[in-house]
Amino acid sequence: MSPAEILEVLQSEAPEVTWSVVDGYVKEIMGVGEAFEGLNAVKRQQYVYKILNPYIVDGSLHAVSIRTFTPAEKADA
Repeated sequence: MSPAEILEVLQSEAPEVTWSVVDGYVKEIMGVGEAFEGLNAVKRQQYVYKILNPYIVDGSLHAVSIRTFTPAEKADA
């Protein structure tokens, strides 16, 4: 999957999050949104993998790196 295709899927399934995808062997996915408020790191990863899992299972997508932030966390970074 291209970064644009990944971005389209993420934006379609979770429009409340601001997403970015950087290309490379490992696709770097970053999401910023209130949806991550109160979720620990594992739950945040599960949130994103739930969206991407069909593409991982069918082999369209592999080797992803996921970073998630609330808007407050991103502002502090």
